[in-house]
Amino acid sequence: MTDSVLYDEDGSIALLTLNRPDKLNALDYATVDALAQHLDAIEDCADLRAVILTGKGRAFSAGADIAEFAGSMQRGVEPALKEFLKRGQALTARIESFGKPVIAAVNGMAFGGGCEVVEACAMAVASERALFGKPEIKLGITPTFGGTQRLPRLIGRKRALKMILTGDPITAADAAELGLVSDVVRHSQLLSHARNLAHRVVAWSPIAITACLRSVTRGVNVPIDEGLAIEASQFAVTVPTQDSREGIAAFLEKRAPRFRGV
Repeated sequence: MTDSVLYDEDGSIALLTLNRPDKLNALDYATVDALAQHLDAIEDCADLRAVILTGKGRAFSAGADIAEFAGSMQRGVEPALKEFLKRGQALTARIESFGKPVIAAVNGMAFGGGCEVVEACAMAVASERALFGKPEIKLGITPTFGGTQRLPRLIGRKRALKMILTGDPITAADAAELGLVSDVVRHSQLLSHARNLAHRVVAWSPIAITACLRSVTRGVNVPIDEGLAIEASQFAVTVPTQDSREGIAAFLEKRAPRFRGV
């Protein structure tokens, strides 16, 4: 694994830290690939139940590494699509569809691809110092890691287009008001707040958590009838499990549940 992404564990929580502070944690190709590899390893480890993603230094991520992707663009459309856009879209799709909750702890600027990573995470909390922006328009390009699709779904078409077409950044408070993040906390409390949130989530059934993630992620982009069918299919996954039997028994017996793997 490259040192551009630091890895740590806090019990059942994996911590991934973007580690290019001198480049404002810009997402070069090696960093994107390293993040994907870490997620693969975390997915395969049953003892790890959630992921916190943050940045080292004063930025979460300033976005894609412009100097690197400019080279792909200079070689033409196909290299730009294959090396740059598809790589970034694959990463954000991986984060969005991950079977364990990924929580963004946004410690500073989250611009371009960095903002798109936040959009893809299941949950996001922000430092009071955080800024969010879509500056791609200033480069003469569109957002490329899914931002033209996820941001409107998260905050609404007109608000998203204002960010995308002006390139103007918004504050953490603005991001919370729009629904891009759920909480804004003092900078010194960011990681402890994210860890607390992660531990509150992983106290519950792993099977139910994954079913909820899949229901919401798959259902949000389809008509309501299809979404309800997805909800039914994920509920059906939980019905025959020991966890559902334990959860119901614990409620009826007025005690705390003891879920498997918790």
